[in-house]
Amino acid sequence: MSVKIKLMRLGKIRTPHFRIVIADSRSARNSNAIEEIGRYSPASEPSLIEVNSDRVQYWLGVGAQPTEAVTALLKITGDYQKANGLPGTEGTLKPQPVRIDKRVAYEAAVKEAMNEPADGATTLKKKAAERLAAKAAPAVVEEVTEAPVAEAPVVETAPVVETAPVAEAAPVVEETPVAEVVAEAPVAEELPVVEAVAEEAPQA
Repeated sequence: MSVKIKLMRLGKIRTPHFRIVIADSRSARNSNAIEEIGRYSPASEPSLIEVNSDRVQYWLGVGAQPTEAVTALLKITGDYQKANGLPGTEGTLKPQPVRIDKRVAYEAAVKEAMNEPADGATTLKKKAAERLAAKAAPAVVEEVTEAPVAEAPVVETAPVVETAPVAEAAPVVEETPVAEVVAEAPVAEELPVVEAVAEEAPQA
Protein backbone atom coordinates (compact mmCIF):
# COMPACT_ATOMS: atom_id res chain seq x y z
CA MET A 1 0.00 0.00 0.00
CA SER A 2 1.52 3.36 -1.03
CA VAL A 3 0.91 6.22 1.37
CA LYS A 4 0.55 9.87 0.33
CA ILE A 5 0.54 13.13 2.23
CA LYS A 6 -2.26 15.13 0.67
CA LEU A 7 -4.85 17.84 1.27
CA MET A 8 -8.41 17.07 2.37
CA ARG A 9 -10.70 19.90 1.28
CA LEU A 10 -13.25 21.35 3.71
CA GLY A 11 -15.31 24.54 3.82
CA LYS A 12 -17.83 26.28 1.63
CA ILE A 13 -17.67 26.73 -2.12
CA ARG A 14 -15.60 29.96 -2.11
CA THR A 15 -13.99 29.71 1.33
CA PRO A 16 -11.92 26.52 1.32
CA HIS A 17 -9.65 25.30 4.04
CA PHE A 18 -7.70 22.09 4.04
CA ARG A 19 -6.42 19.41 6.40
CA ILE A 20 -3.01 17.93 5.68
CA VAL A 21 -3.57 14.18 6.04
CA ILE A 22 -1.80 10.84 5.58
CA ALA A 23 -3.97 8.62 3.37
CA ASP A 24 -3.83 5.69 0.95
CA SER A 25 -2.95 6.89 -2.55
CA ARG A 26 -5.89 4.96 -4.04
CA SER A 27 -8.50 6.56 -1.76
CA ALA A 28 -10.66 9.56 -2.70
CA ARG A 29 -9.65 13.07 -1.79
CA ASN A 30 -11.98 13.40 1.21
CA SER A 31 -12.18 9.76 2.25
CA ASN A 32 -10.92 8.24 5.49
CA ALA A 33 -7.42 9.31 6.43
CA ILE A 34 -4.80 7.42 8.41
CA GLU A 35 -3.71 10.51 10.33
CA GLU A 36 -4.18 14.26 10.29
CA ILE A 37 -0.86 16.09 10.61
CA GLY A 38 -1.77 19.73 9.96
CA ARG A 39 -4.06 22.28 8.41
CA TYR A 40 -3.92 24.97 5.73
CA SER A 41 -6.21 27.97 5.30
CA PRO A 42 -5.46 30.07 2.20
CA ALA A 43 -8.26 32.60 2.88
CA SER A 44 -6.48 34.42 5.72
CA GLU A 45 -3.68 36.92 5.11
CA PRO A 46 -0.98 35.63 5.45
CA SER A 47 -2.12 32.06 4.78
CA LEU A 48 -2.43 29.89 7.87
CA ILE A 49 -0.18 26.82 7.73
CA GLU A 50 0.05 24.59 10.80
CA VAL A 51 2.04 21.36 10.57
CA ASN A 52 3.07 18.81 13.21
CA SER A 53 6.74 18.72 12.26
CA ASP A 54 7.59 15.52 14.17
CA ARG A 55 4.87 13.50 12.43
CA VAL A 56 5.81 14.91 9.01
CA GLN A 57 9.44 13.85 9.56
CA TYR A 58 8.30 10.39 10.60
CA TRP A 59 6.02 9.86 7.58
CA LEU A 60 8.57 11.23 5.11
CA GLY A 61 11.19 8.93 6.69
CA VAL A 62 8.92 5.88 6.26
CA GLY A 63 8.39 6.66 2.57
CA ALA A 64 5.15 8.64 2.33
CA GLN A 65 5.09 10.74 -0.84
CA PRO A 66 3.72 14.33 -0.58
CA THR A 67 1.60 15.72 -3.41
CA GLU A 68 2.80 18.84 -5.25
CA ALA A 69 0.62 21.17 -3.17
CA VAL A 70 1.76 19.60 0.11
CA THR A 71 5.41 19.71 -1.05
CA ALA A 72 5.06 23.47 -1.60
CA LEU A 73 3.57 23.88 1.90
CA LEU A 74 6.29 21.76 3.50
CA LYS A 75 8.98 23.85 1.76
CA ILE A 76 7.43 27.00 3.27
CA THR A 77 7.50 25.50 6.76
CA GLY A 78 11.01 24.05 6.23
CA ASP A 79 10.01 20.42 6.95
CA TYR A 80 10.76 19.22 3.40
CA GLN A 81 14.32 20.57 3.64
CA LYS A 82 14.85 18.90 7.04
CA ALA A 83 13.72 15.52 5.74
CA ASN A 84 15.95 15.64 2.63
CA GLY A 85 18.98 17.35 4.22
CA LEU A 86 18.70 20.51 2.13
CA PRO A 87 19.63 24.04 3.24
CA GLY A 88 16.84 26.43 4.34
CA THR A 89 15.39 24.39 7.20
CA GLU A 90 14.03 27.56 8.85
CA GLY A 91 11.45 27.97 6.06
CA THR A 92 9.75 31.15 4.88
CA LEU A 93 6.54 30.93 6.90
CA LYS A 94 5.13 34.34 7.82
CA PRO A 95 3.85 34.62 11.38
CA GLN A 96 0.15 35.16 11.96
CA PRO A 97 -0.88 38.51 13.43
CA VAL A 98 -1.58 38.40 17.15
CA ARG A 99 -5.29 38.25 17.84
CA ILE A 100 -6.63 40.40 20.64
CA ASP A 101 -8.89 38.51 23.00
CA LYS A 102 -12.45 39.87 22.75
CA ARG A 103 -12.89 39.95 26.51
CA VAL A 104 -9.68 41.96 26.97
CA ALA A 105 -10.71 44.40 24.22
CA TYR A 106 -14.15 44.81 25.82
CA GLU A 107 -12.67 45.50 29.26
CA ALA A 108 -10.28 48.07 27.78
CA ALA A 109 -13.18 49.83 26.03
CA VAL A 110 -15.16 49.93 29.29
CA LYS A 111 -12.20 51.49 31.12
CA GLU A 112 -11.87 54.14 28.41
CA ALA A 113 -15.57 54.93 28.65
CA MET A 114 -15.28 55.36 32.42
CA ASN A 115 -12.43 57.87 31.98
CA GLU A 116 -14.27 60.09 29.49
CA PRO A 117 -15.99 63.25 30.77
CA ALA A 118 -19.67 62.73 31.53
CA ASP A 119 -20.99 65.78 29.65
CA GLY A 120 -18.99 65.07 26.49
CA ALA A 121 -19.67 61.35 26.32
CA THR A 122 -22.99 61.48 24.48
CA THR A 123 -24.67 63.72 21.97
CA LEU A 124 -26.66 66.33 23.84
CA LYS A 125 -30.11 67.53 22.90
CA LYS A 126 -30.43 71.07 21.63
CA LYS A 127 -31.55 72.67 24.91
CA ALA A 128 -28.95 70.84 26.94
CA ALA A 129 -26.24 71.91 24.49
CA GLU A 130 -27.39 75.54 24.76
CA ARG A 131 -27.28 75.40 28.58
CA LEU A 132 -23.80 73.94 28.47
CA ALA A 133 -22.66 76.64 26.04
CA ALA A 134 -24.21 79.33 28.28
CA LYS A 135 -22.30 77.98 31.30
CA ALA A 136 -19.05 77.93 29.37
CA ALA A 137 -19.29 81.39 27.71
CA PRO A 138 -20.98 83.99 30.02
CA ALA A 139 -17.76 86.00 30.52
CA VAL A 140 -17.21 86.23 26.77
CA VAL A 141 -20.75 87.53 26.20
CA GLU A 142 -20.30 90.32 28.76
CA GLU A 143 -17.10 91.49 27.10
CA VAL A 144 -18.79 91.54 23.71
CA THR A 145 -21.75 93.62 24.97
CA GLU A 146 -19.45 96.17 26.64
CA ALA A 147 -17.31 96.71 23.55
CA PRO A 148 -20.12 97.85 21.17
CA VAL A 149 -21.50 100.30 23.81
CA ALA A 150 -18.15 102.07 24.00
CA GLU A 151 -17.87 102.27 20.21
CA ALA A 152 -21.51 103.24 19.49
CA PRO A 153 -21.38 106.90 20.66
CA VAL A 154 -18.27 107.59 18.58
CA VAL A 155 -19.98 106.27 15.45
CA GLU A 156 -23.15 108.33 16.08
CA THR A 157 -21.39 111.65 16.69
CA ALA A 158 -19.23 111.48 13.57
CA PRO A 159 -22.11 111.34 11.01
CA VAL A 160 -24.00 114.17 12.78
CA VAL A 161 -21.03 116.54 12.54
CA GLU A 162 -20.36 115.80 8.87
CA THR A 163 -23.94 116.11 7.65
CA ALA A 164 -25.34 119.63 7.60
CA PRO A 165 -28.86 119.15 6.14
CA VAL A 166 -31.71 119.52 8.60
CA ALA A 167 -33.57 116.42 7.34
CA GLU A 168 -30.83 114.11 8.48
CA ALA A 169 -30.41 115.69 11.91
CA ALA A 170 -33.96 114.85 13.01
CA PRO A 171 -33.60 111.03 12.65
CA VAL A 172 -30.40 111.12 14.68
CA VAL A 173 -32.27 112.70 17.60
CA GLU A 174 -34.91 109.97 17.36
CA GLU A 175 -32.30 107.21 17.49
CA THR A 176 -30.62 108.44 20.65
CA PRO A 177 -33.45 107.33 22.99
CA VAL A 178 -33.03 103.77 21.64
CA ALA A 179 -29.32 103.96 22.44
CA GLU A 180 -30.21 105.20 25.96
CA VAL A 181 -32.39 102.10 26.57
CA VAL A 182 -29.69 99.69 25.42
CA ALA A 183 -26.68 101.32 27.02
CA GLU A 184 -28.31 103.08 30.02
CA ALA A 185 -25.71 105.10 32.04
CA PRO A 186 -22.73 105.67 29.65
CA VAL A 187 -24.88 107.10 26.83
CA ALA A 188 -26.87 109.32 29.23
CA GLU A 189 -23.72 111.37 29.98
CA GLU A 190 -23.00 111.93 26.27
CA LEU A 191 -26.64 112.64 25.36
CA PRO A 192 -26.49 116.44 25.99
CA VAL A 193 -23.58 116.70 23.56
CA VAL A 194 -25.64 114.97 20.85
CA GLU A 195 -28.64 117.24 21.57
CA ALA A 196 -26.44 120.31 21.43
CA VAL A 197 -25.10 119.26 18.04
CA ALA A 198 -28.66 118.58 16.86
CA GLU A 199 -29.84 122.06 18.02
CA GLU A 200 -26.96 123.78 16.25
CA ALA A 201 -27.73 122.07 12.95
CA PRO A 202 -31.21 123.66 12.43
CA GLN A 203 -29.87 127.17 13.14
CA ALA A 204 -27.19 126.87 10.52
